[in-house]
Amino acid sequence: MRNIQTFQVFPFIPEPLAFLETLIRNVWWCWQRDAVELFRRINPGMWNECDGNPILFFTRIPQERLEELARDHGFLAHMERVRENFDRQVDHPPPQEPPYTADATVAYFSMEFGLHESVPLYSGGLGILAGDHLKAASDHNLPLVGIGLFYRQGYFRQYLNDDGWQQEAYPESDIYMLPVERARGASGEEIMVSVEGPEGTIHAMVWCIHVGRIPLYLLDTNVRENPPESRDITARLYSGGSRRRLTQELVLGIGGMRTLEALDRVPWVVHMNEGHSAFASLERLHHMVATHGIDLKTALEIIPRTTVFTTHTPVAAGHDDFPVDMVTPALKPFADLLGTDLKNIVAWGQPKGAGPDSPLSMFILGKRMSAYCNGVSELHGAVARRMWHHLWPGINEDEVPITHVTNGVHIATWTSAENKLLFERYIGPDWHRVTRQSSAGSRLDTIYDEELWHAHEISRARLIRTCRRRMAKQYGRRNAAITIMKEVEAVLDQDILTIAFARRFATYKRADLLLQDPERLEAMINHPERPVQFIFAGKAHPQDDEGKELIRRLVDFGRKASLRHRFIFIEDYDMHLARRLLQGADVWLNNPRRPFEACGTSGMKAAVNGVLNLSVLDGWWCEGYDAERGWPIGRGEELEDYDYQDRIEAQALYNVLENEIIPCFYERESGGLPLRWLGMMKASMKMAIQGFSAQRMVSDYNQLFYRAAAESYHDLLDDQAAEAVHRSQNSARLRKLWPQVMIDFPVTQAEGPLRVGDMLEISVMVNLGEIHPDEVEVELCYGHPRAVDRLDVTYHQKMTVAETLSDGRYLYSCQLPCNIAGRYGFTARVTPKGDIWTRYTPGLIAWS
Repeated sequence: MRNIQTFQVFPFIPEPLAFLETLIRNVWWCWQRDAVELFRRINPGMWNECDGNPILFFTRIPQERLEELARDHGFLAHMERVRENFDRQVDHPPPQEPPYTADATVAYFSMEFGLHESVPLYSGGLGILAGDHLKAASDHNLPLVGIGLFYRQGYFRQYLNDDGWQQEAYPESDIYMLPVERARGASGEEIMVSVEGPEGTIHAMVWCIHVGRIPLYLLDTNVRENPPESRDITARLYSGGSRRRLTQELVLGIGGMRTLEALDRVPWVVHMNEGHSAFASLERLHHMVATHGIDLKTALEIIPRTTVFTTHTPVAAGHDDFPVDMVTPALKPFADLLGTDLKNIVAWGQPKGAGPDSPLSMFILGKRMSAYCNGVSELHGAVARRMWHHLWPGINEDEVPITHVTNGVHIATWTSAENKLLFERYIGPDWHRVTRQSSAGSRLDTIYDEELWHAHEISRARLIRTCRRRMAKQYGRRNAAITIMKEVEAVLDQDILTIAFARRFATYKRADLLLQDPERLEAMINHPERPVQFIFAGKAHPQDDEGKELIRRLVDFGRKASLRHRFIFIEDYDMHLARRLLQGADVWLNNPRRPFEACGTSGMKAAVNGVLNLSVLDGWWCEGYDAERGWPIGRGEELEDYDYQDRIEAQALYNVLENEIIPCFYERESGGLPLRWLGMMKASMKMAIQGFSAQRMVSDYNQLFYRAAAESYHDLLDDQAAEAVHRSQNSARLRKLWPQVMIDFPVTQAEGPLRVGDMLEISVMVNLGEIHPDEVEVELCYGHPRAVDRLDVTYHQKMTVAETLSDGRYLYSCQLPCNIAGRYGFTARVTPKGDIWTRYTPGLIAWS
């Protein structure tokens, strides 16, 4: 049979239940406990069978049941309570606060978005973070819109063969069962955009998903206008070679910007979540030039100052780059649109001084177009500055203009139902909106130990039931013998210490670190009085055989008859399984090789639920660790010999398990409760809720970047972009005149030894040529000398003009207070005066 056409019949919703049609089409419901319970009370068993997908759920509810609900006063009262919250949070939020107005738009670009397991548009941490960002932006009433791609096959579904080797399947999503609708323009027309790719024009239609009050626009190349190879561009996430990756990133960046233009939502601020969307800046430049009648140099003063770039990758090789001959066909049209040479456009994505054939780096292009750049934890910010220091020759590593905003997690999404009830009772009904208030943390201390432990035991029991169901499904697919099936259905014990490890199976995450000493591990697992059980889950990239080998090793170890009830691997890790693990485990294990974990937000989600972290001091745990709320593995070592590092950190892991964690869990006092453990649970929950929430993260982005960028957008465009024109002219002038700048060695006026409390006067001769002193900063840089010719610059002292000489020469001086005894070195430098974009212009610096 050929040319089969399909149609979908949805249930008829009685008028009293009309709000449910709105509710199921907005993923707001998934972080609202009351909304989830509203669905569950209709038919709890069927809700579970539908994996929490409300659209699928409603197609299976008999019409008779819907008519019955329309007459159920208790259900209608419950629905009205949910509707009132929806109206308050989504339909009628408070007015925008300055500098935003009703037409403000902050566009958030990301390659993936993890909203809920029923919307499979994510692979892992980057997507989950992006989803949490949108949810928190909705809670904060920020004028945000999301831009991504619509993957009909999503990321792969994982299953293991009999040998424990990962296999991949790519089922097509049923679009009728997703909360998507076609994006439409002001006149009601369906939005279509086109982008030039390496092999011709690519067309894309646009879908929209509502995330609370935030619209998420998703581009889909599966349209008739495209040839078959182009239709598959957005079929799968992170599949195919570099050409497929390039076309996806062109559609995301350029197509995403053209979508916003078609929707008449031209962004004041663009936030690029990783370098995948860096091409958006090219289209934004074109729109700026065409709309405001300015030249390219002026537009290049505006775009960076209104762009935020977040990098997540602590390894240079992990950033995308593309051969010049591959990107040339896609970028060539912009040469004409922008009135510049194609080589200039390509050079925006190449290191300064690189050859014309050097690959175009998406990181370098992203950073070249953004004044605001950040890593995702304090340590990662430092790693990124070290990794990209070469792009800013002449400045100190700690001054590289890459800061950090530590990631956070959407508390309401990841907290267990039982803990939500506790938080509502002890903190208040809007507990997830007041997480940063000190009173919220202090109220957690008042939760009765019995209540908290009971809630956790319910979560652990739910986790074990989930694992048993999934294990039965895994072995049933392999046609396992009935004796094996019965054993599988009884894996794990509800009363023993449960440790979970769930994440992407990349080699640096060292999932097999526990297997360094198998006999010692087995003795821990099967201890007669204090046993331990381990649950593993996670996917390796389809092309990562080393990651797949890690999974196979774990599965093989767990096959021993003495271990298979307490050491298991659960297939097809997704957001549903993640919630069960993060809420029900006792300890969350994370042992990456430092410093390759940029952040690691799963540990934050665990901490929110009172699950204690056991982790290498990497990523967020460097900031979150305290002996009162978790344990470190090692002391934060970074060694070049990886084998040696693995051996010593495996020993550290065994030691902390045997000597601290296991005794603490089984230490039961009056009432049979682990009181010390419960105290650590409360401390962990307070730490995560107050310091590592997505609400805090989005607030940081808003305060540090979005507001300043939005203000710059208007300041630079007002009065026919007069300020931007002035900055462009001044920038060109400084670049032309900077070779005249010279600075002598600074000299002191001191005689004899200095004592604490003395003032040291230092002066330096500076030749500025035609540049005026008001245009530069002259600074004394001092600190402790590391070697004869090396200085750890720790302090900066501004120097002022003491004397104006002839021919553009000036004598600068300052007084340096001698506050702390020790040996110091000093030097001086000249930099342009201005904002961060001007001050750290590569090449504009002079040292004595």
